[in-house]
Amino acid sequence: MMTCDLKKEDIMTPAASTQPTSAVSKNSIRPFRVNVPEPQLIELRRRIIATNWPERETVNDATQGVQLATMQALASYWANDYDWRTIEAKMNSYPQFITEIDGLDIHFLHIRSKHENALPLIVTHGWPGSIIEQMKIIEPLTDPTAHGGSVEDAFHLVIPSIPGYGFSGIPSATGWDVSHIARAWVVLMKRLGYDKFVAQGGDWGALVVEQMGVQAAPELLGIHTNMPGIFPAEIDQAAFSGAPAPAGLSADEKLAYERLQFVYQKGIAYGFQMGLRPQTLYGIADSPIGLAAYFLDHDARSYELITRAFNGESEGLTRDDVLDNITIAWLTNTALSGARLYWENWGKLGYFNAKGVTIPVAVSVFPDELYPAPRSWTEQAYPKLIHFNQLPKGGHFAAWEQPKLFSEEMRAGFRSLRSAVAKVAA
Repeated sequence: MMTCDLKKEDIMTPAASTQPTSAVSKNSIRPFRVNVPEPQLIELRRRIIATNWPERETVNDATQGVQLATMQALASYWANDYDWRTIEAKMNSYPQFITEIDGLDIHFLHIRSKHENALPLIVTHGWPGSIIEQMKIIEPLTDPTAHGGSVEDAFHLVIPSIPGYGFSGIPSATGWDVSHIARAWVVLMKRLGYDKFVAQGGDWGALVVEQMGVQAAPELLGIHTNMPGIFPAEIDQAAFSGAPAPAGLSADEKLAYERLQFVYQKGIAYGFQMGLRPQTLYGIADSPIGLAAYFLDHDARSYELITRAFNGESEGLTRDDVLDNITIAWLTNTALSGARLYWENWGKLGYFNAKGVTIPVAVSVFPDELYPAPRSWTEQAYPKLIHFNQLPKGGHFAAWEQPKLFSEEMRAGFRSLRSAVAKVAA
């Protein structure tokens, strides 16, 4: 019988509990550290070197997919120069915890600001992502006075790993969809003692925080999104069908429509595969290069940004940034469990359409996002819009790519909601 030796618990070292064993309950919060055994890193390098490469694409651009030259440059750096221990040490420099919610272990970072009356904020990553996407914003948000902000800009920060991603547990049954995750995040924040808080997300994180906004728990003051679901239903459906832009759209609306149509027609093949048949993707669980190529092929603009990093023209992301994110998925064997999130939500909510959020919402529009949200549709989608800003640069992975701009947006976007937290503290 064939067995698998790699288990997620093999790379996590729980820290000593501060409670006696008899006092530990399902609601306990257990600290831990990441500790990857060296043989697993040696095996990863062996597999990279042993890659069975295909021939080069027959075009001179990325229209056939992730290019061979990019992947071979990535493989060379990954196998010969990349050092996992650097990011491992960085993760272990922050307080990390596990707690069980609805029968599943949830991993999260929890960094409290030294400043009194800091605003509690939970930030959610997306696919193909991990907590690494948010690690660059930890210091600017929790210690703003050292990063161009004021005491009044401080946040207490909670950064969870989505179920099935990174160091969180892998669901063994169906049901962990976006709505479930949204409810779990409220449980998590209340368990940490936060009676009032705000939430932020991009990619899948954007859908999570929008569902938090739809559910409107009384503890949730407002949300911020950098991938807002703003398209009216008929516009979203028309873009999906490939129809020409409807008459009467403003210039901003027409641009958003055309960009969304491109995403539907050319940019989310992976979403259809994972939404319909995620278990078929054994190749990305078995091959590190297969996993890396699949992760790089998120969208055309993000791919260009990542490719620059491997061509010596880094802007926003470095080679190490990209490989840190891929390596977490490889070491935790979460490629397929992460993919199942698409299956869980297939046909339920939509991705880019308005969802009916009625609580306060802040929106930041980064120019290289999948589409630039027009203010007109944003105001329709969010009747309590409290912040709208168009940034000069940045893309889909905004916190990861442009942490300074992103942190400034968090400060500005949530500033009007801070008085509620101050009243609770008083």
